[in-house]
Amino acid sequence: MFKRIYILVLISFMTYPMNALSTENNDETLSTLSDQQEVAVTIYNDNLALIKDQRRIKLKQGINFLAFRDVSAQIRPETAILRSLSNAGSLSVIEQNFNFDLLSPQTLLDKYVGKTVKIVKTNAVTGQETYEDATILSTNNGLLIKIGNRIESGLNGRIAYDNIPGNLRDRPTLVMQLQDKSSQDQLVELSYLTGGLSWKADYVAELNNSENKLDLSGWVTLTNTSGSSYKKAKLQLVAGDVNHVNDEIPLRLKSLRTESVEASIAPQAAEEPLLEYHLYKFEHATSIDENQTKQVALLSANDIPVKKEYLLTGSDYYYQGVYGDLGQKLKIGVFLIFDNKESSKLGLPLPKGIIRVYKKDDSGNAEFVGEDSISHTPKNETVKLKLGDAFDITAEKKQTDFKKIPSSNKLSNIYESAYEVTIRNAKKESITVNIHEPIPGDWKIVKENFISQKTSSNSVDWNIDIPSEGKTTLIYRVQVKN
Repeated sequence: MFKRIYILVLISFMTYPMNALSTENNDETLSTLSDQQEVAVTIYNDNLALIKDQRRIKLKQGINFLAFRDVSAQIRPETAILRSLSNAGSLSVIEQNFNFDLLSPQTLLDKYVGKTVKIVKTNAVTGQETYEDATILSTNNGLLIKIGNRIESGLNGRIAYDNIPGNLRDRPTLVMQLQDKSSQDQLVELSYLTGGLSWKADYVAELNNSENKLDLSGWVTLTNTSGSSYKKAKLQLVAGDVNHVNDEIPLRLKSLRTESVEASIAPQAAEEPLLEYHLYKFEHATSIDENQTKQVALLSANDIPVKKEYLLTGSDYYYQGVYGDLGQKLKIGVFLIFDNKESSKLGLPLPKGIIRVYKKDDSGNAEFVGEDSISHTPKNETVKLKLGDAFDITAEKKQTDFKKIPSSNKLSNIYESAYEVTIRNAKKESITVNIHEPIPGDWKIVKENFISQKTSSNSVDWNIDIPSEGKTTLIYRVQVKN
């Protein structure tokens, strides 16, 4: 009896029933997600994840062929380890195969190049079907077939295949040849590394009306493009830069499914150190579906003390030449600074990510006021976020004097220059602006009207108070030797 599997070539639509998709060999033991007892997913920062898939199976004593279905499509097969949890040491893997091609009208057609199929045509009037033997010659840039003594391109009809090749499967499957010392039901675990799973941290901060405290919420955004789903998974995240070799993975499956976004309200994750990284464990299981972006709550903290800073940063190029006017209506950066300490009601390792800041307007609506990214931040460190540039605060800067001072050393030059920096404040309250100047070479301040602070070997800062709806001018003179 000829087993018929139909494909409508003109519209690439499978017409055979799904129970015809049994592609495993008769000697294979097929393990599906229905056998799954538990799955654990540990995701790292750089598109890398560790999967631990536990399933209950029954094998015969001796040699077995185990088809482990619904593994990740981006599995790194060389990292796969199968072990028995209920009967330790009973399994020995001899060989394993992971085939890249998944079943589709095109891949099935490609597998039949050089083979014979049947062409099925239907009489439009009588509805009677006729069958004709044909050989698939090529599928490059179209279909080329041989029917009898003639060569034809294209097809007006259907193709009937007698079977599906064993290495062409409808879902990603790892096939292992193994030796089992027992013949009883057992719990096995397949662990492997895979690409296609990633996570990043996103934070939402809300400033209070006085702008001296903020509430911080942290979310984990998970993205799954691995080609498989992980139902009720034990989720763990590793924050830190784990070194791994990026081998070229040949399989990159494309899906026609639309990516979905799901938010999950969950308790905060428990954090613990792991070597030189930080591990976040989530108490409740979460499902990570294929082609899905999911958000899970990571942390929250309220009433964190915060300080707002206005900053004007200069440049080092104008200390060794004549420049005159250095800028009108220069922008003043606005920063928020808070300490990641327990005394500040925080004190948690913060994974790298973006912090988006909001503040309520007079009507009580939260408005977006800026965002900045942070790197991995340990506890007891300071977080500094740039929100943007101030609207009501501007600066003017000019060089008022420049001269070259004779030096006894012909190999060095001494320059002396003077500057005025005027800060204007149109706000109804007084403010403090930090003026940060990088200065090259061997330098010293020889004159100033406000006290400066040398913050590093090549920089100096002034903290200048500006009255409401007023202005203040910093005047200073610098001597530079190089």
